[in-house]
Amino acid sequence: MTAFVSALDLFSIGIGPSSSHTVGPMRAARAFAEHLDDTGLLDRVSRVTCSLYGSLGATGLGHGTPDAVVAGLAGLRPDECDPDEVRGAWSRLGDDGAEVRLAGRHPITVAQHDVSLEPRTRLPGHPNAMTLQAWSADDALPLAEETYYSVGGGFIRREGDAPHESEALRHPLPYSNAAELLELCDEHGVSFCDIARSNEIAVHGEAGIDAGLDAIWAAMALCVSRGLATDGTLPGGLRVKRRAPEVRRRLEEYDRDEHASASHHRDTSTEWLHAFALAVNEENASGGRVVTAPTNGAAGIIPAVGHYYLRFVPGADAAGIRRFLLTAAAIASLVKKNASISGSEGGCQAEVGSACAMAAGALCAVLGGTPRQIENAAEIAMEHHLGLTCDPVGGLVQVPCIERNAIAASTAVSAARLALHGDGTHLVSLDTVIETMRQTGLDMMTKYKETSEGGLAVNVIEC
Repeated sequence: MTAFVSALDLFSIGIGPSSSHTVGPMRAARAFAEHLDDTGLLDRVSRVTCSLYGSLGATGLGHGTPDAVVAGLAGLRPDECDPDEVRGAWSRLGDDGAEVRLAGRHPITVAQHDVSLEPRTRLPGHPNAMTLQAWSADDALPLAEETYYSVGGGFIRREGDAPHESEALRHPLPYSNAAELLELCDEHGVSFCDIARSNEIAVHGEAGIDAGLDAIWAAMALCVSRGLATDGTLPGGLRVKRRAPEVRRRLEEYDRDEHASASHHRDTSTEWLHAFALAVNEENASGGRVVTAPTNGAAGIIPAVGHYYLRFVPGADAAGIRRFLLTAAAIASLVKKNASISGSEGGCQAEVGSACAMAAGALCAVLGGTPRQIENAAEIAMEHHLGLTCDPVGGLVQVPCIERNAIAASTAVSAARLALHGDGTHLVSLDTVIETMRQTGLDMMTKYKETSEGGLAVNVIEC
């Protein structure tokens, strides 16, 4: 089966703070409500229950998972809804419950206890599992029951469903690993982004993919601008202060002074890069509008490096951003197919490590890198995130997640620059490092995979 995943699916516009714990569960709950409607059961339903297992149960409260479930049952979509409609959707229900319009039209009463957290129960299909049941007023057994897996990046899979391949079969240039992708580049005399673009056009058309990519970048850019402009403290109890606006103000002041006087100068490009990443992940932590890249927890790296390209690379333009996003999607497809982009499966190496590899390869591409230099840049970035654990303090996507995006954005730029100094020849291939990441994720103890049961999560005192 081809590895390629469309950029329009991979970079999905949603809400924070988590693609796997917020966006995925909302999509699953909405899918369940639509299933009830499609099968003619909706009007018989008086109650819906949801059990959140494994990582969803362990860190669901900090990630807003119960809110997302309630919002999804009500028919809200993560790419279209007002984030304020989701925040507190579950906590507002209370013990006695409140009315929720199932699938947006059928009124039922949902109480807080209808969404249960069961972190010690892990289903074999995936660490992020949830079971939804619909009940009538008089039946002892549920009218319907479905189990869904939130497999990372906002993607969901219903238990029992076969992989969906109809779209993949339309890709004219399929590949399953980096070696095959490089062979395609050699055969056609093109780069990663051109292979991706050919596959995208076959499904979405030329105008469709350009419009989609532009919409994705516009959402990323809006997230950066909001994050750079919004002061305050992040929700959740850790009282983490937003830093991006203050960094922006200081850099703007320095840049003004530097233009006014030639007596002193320092390169602020890396500091701006950090500010861009902080801005996105602070927006994500507040539950704002964000684009999975490839997940919410790692959402700041691609926009930050993209902004770095536009601001500090001579000749950068909108066409370059399209190439940047397509190259990143081509690399992410390899990781998603051959390892994982889910923190609950592979730890943070699967999220931030994958995003760093995507950004490194994509930047290398728009800086003029050859396909083998692009592959080398992605490999360097991924290699130096192997073993990175996912241990969010308080189950919140804040510490160490926000700073981690800023540092990984720097690593991506360094990896791209380093790869450009070589000819693409290197000892460790991207395929090898992706497989190593997969194996490392399997070996990693569960407490280091988005459960907040190990690492910083248990060694940092929550004040």
